[in-house]
Amino acid sequence: MSKVLCVGAAVVDFVFHLEALPRLPEKYGTEEASIVGGGCAANAAVAIARMGGEAVLGARLGDDSIGDMIVEDLAREGVDVSNVTRTAGAKSSYSSVLIDAEGERQIVNFRGAGLVLATDWFDGLEGVGAVLTDTRRVDAGLAALSLAKARGIPGVLDGEAPIDPALMRAASHVALSMQGVRDVHPDMDIEDALLAIAAAHECWACVTDGADGVWYTDGDAVRHVPAHRITPIDTLGAGDVWHGIFALMLAEGHDAEEAIRHANGAAALKCLTKGGRAGAPSRAALEDFLKETTR
Repeated sequence: MSKVLCVGAAVVDFVFHLEALPRLPEKYGTEEASIVGGGCAANAAVAIARMGGEAVLGARLGDDSIGDMIVEDLAREGVDVSNVTRTAGAKSSYSSVLIDAEGERQIVNFRGAGLVLATDWFDGLEGVGAVLTDTRRVDAGLAALSLAKARGIPGVLDGEAPIDPALMRAASHVALSMQGVRDVHPDMDIEDALLAIAAAHECWACVTDGADGVWYTDGDAVRHVPAHRITPIDTLGAGDVWHGIFALMLAEGHDAEEAIRHANGAAALKCLTKGGRAGAPSRAALEDFLKETTR
């Protein structure tokens, strides 16, 4: 079983399904809603655990009822939450998520207040095969990526804007969203932007672009892995699932292209299920899906 340290956001999502995303300052109603766990690192950790990997979460929560909900749900999913930082008197993060009939989403996130993310336990963590961090806490992300570099294991950055350049310099693999690429190089085309990022920060780089697949650097070239053709039901958490499975595949020793192939499949399966990370697949489901779609 490969172990991945996931560092970053853990929240609760209050999800509302609507025919169309709101455009006016009015009251809207729905017959379908749910409360699900969310957050980049937490979603990735659940995806890893569902695949049979060992996910260790480094996240910051308050000692409030929202924090209790987050920790209890992650523990049920098999995520190691023993080192999650709970700060007395702090407020945990939560989000309002609106999803339309096409599966697209609109998110308003309260990032919490008074939260602290301790990293002094990283060095004592044994058997880690890869590290994954988001961009929310630069200090914690740098600590996690420094651990990866010191141990010679993959250090993956989930590159959502805004991105501190120090995080890209510390990572071995920078996996950006399209928004993340535009934040770094707004006037370059995708291939030039990826090559520039890889050269400037001495890293492997890719960009995930939903239905348009993934572009990634391969030396001086940029290659493309297409996405699976599906009709999405719910895209919430798909990017986080992608990053979790990508990091797990690297931890298991797969090359970047094979890691992308598995991550693309996991994200596609997630999009076919409502409820955010509830759609993260098992390993058996993912392998069956990949066999069916590559015939």
